Amino acid sequence: MWIIILLLVSAFSIGGIVFLVKGFHKFSFINRLAGKHKRLSWAAAILPVVLIVVLTAVFLNIWATMIVLIHLFLFWAFAAVIGRLIRGKREMKHNFEGLAAILFTAAYLGTGWYLAHHVYRTSYTFSTSKDLGQDSLRVVGIADLHLGITLDGEEFAEQCERISSQKPDIVLVAGDFVDDDSNKADMVEACRALGSIKAKYGIYFTMGNHDKGYYSSRDFSIDDLSDELKKNNVTILEDESVLVNDSFYIVGRKDTSDSDRKPMKELVSGLDKSKFIITADHQPNDYDNEAGCTDLVFSGHTHGGHIFPAGYIGVLIGANDRAYGSENRDGTDFVVTSGISGWAIPFKTGTRSEYVVMDINHK
Repeated sequence: MWIIILLLVSAFSIGGIVFLVKGFHKFSFINRLAGKHKRLSWAAAILPVVLIVVLTAVFLNIWATMIVLIHLFLFWAFAAVIGRLIRGKREMKHNFEGLAAILFTAAYLGTGWYLAHHVYRTSYTFSTSKDLGQDSLRVVGIADLHLGITLDGEEFAEQCERISSQKPDIVLVAGDFVDDDSNKADMVEACRALGSIKAKYGIYFTMGNHDKGYYSSRDFSIDDLSDELKKNNVTILEDESVLVNDSFYIVGRKDTSDSDRKPMKELVSGLDKSKFIITADHQPNDYDNEAGCTDLVFSGHTHGGHIFPAGYIGVLIGANDRAYGSENRDGTDFVVTSGISGWAIPFKTGTRSEYVVMDINHK
């Protein structure tokens, strides 16, 4: 599926480049230049597109380049259609459509940059008749740090201080803590920061599809990551459960990319169902099997859609059961976070970065 998406995005980007060059060529000063120096006018039209490609690729990455090109192309095409409807068959004297598209794209992606880099607090409240061992339980959940994309180790440490200030009973990390481009020094710092969070009953971690790495270019292994987490008193749960304070369970599932992942029913078969069960599962795509087996499921992976309308497409094609937010199925509450960061693209136009505070009250 990802290969198909990559090919489509690449084709869209190439088509967008051609459209944009033609669009820039319609600016009046370039048109005047074309009257005397046709080749030079096309060079002048190509230059801003080249600058966009080079600058975003050098200072960001190739994925960000594609996102910028595609958005500028779509907004410009839309503006051209609106302009045609307004002016009819009259010739365009000034390229107001192109100017509007450039300004709108800058504002739109500028907002997306802010929403990706500014971390919000999102709250949910749930209730249960099960005994929690206390009146209420506060669970803080994070996922999809993808270390190094919008937050490095030191910046993540600042977010961990914010999370500590929420006075969590437990902290859940639902995978994709690191990425293929993360470096070891940052990873060590991020693990130290995670372990510094003051959580009454500890910090629990389950792996995501990126944590083990898709490529060998990373300067640390999954074992290095596991060792650093354990060194900082973070409990890793991979198809395992733990009874906390003799009052509630925490279950950590292996990612769906693991071929030996156990079914949910098998994971909870030996647990006391009279106690509250909290499950961390990186990808939100096993709702039918999790519903009724556990009380609360916390997931990430979708980044809340990341770039609009990707989240809706993911649900539509069945890749995910939900892209963002909460719902209840058969007595089980499901929460999907948009993530404290995101993969590869330093913009969020479909959502925002966040950590999640889930308060569970005994009724």
